[in-house]
Amino acid sequence: QVQLVESGGGLVQAGDSLRLSCAASGRMFSNYAMGWFRQAPGKEREFAAGISRSGSNTYYRDSVKGRFTISRDNAKNTVYLQMNSLRPEDTAVYYCAADLRTADWVTVGVRDYDYWGQGTQVTVSS
Repeated sequence: QVQLVESGGGLVQAGDSLRLSCAASGRMFSNYAMGWFRQAPGKEREFAAGISRSGSNTYYRDSVKGRFTISRDNAKNTVYLQMNSLRPEDTAVYYCAADLRTADWVTVGVRDYDYWGQGTQVTVSS
């Protein structure tokens, strides 16, 4: 079992920054890849960013490249999502997720991930 707890969401204006955190507990954190997904009202959950077990590989959806940065601190069992230059279209509930099956790479499908946090709301006003 893996427990994931997100924090750091909020209401910001376009152009502002936020940093999301996801604290993990349970199995050894360095044994699984981590991803951040988001879901806007009426839309499907979508991949935003992912990082491999070691942290050496990262991957982003095109719309967040250059604005979002994913990182992890395996000593603190925490993954982060630094979000800069936020846009109204970034408004969503953001979820962190753990992938226990993939080797040292990043997967982007919802079904590739085994455990999910409860989500944190990010709202960007124009």
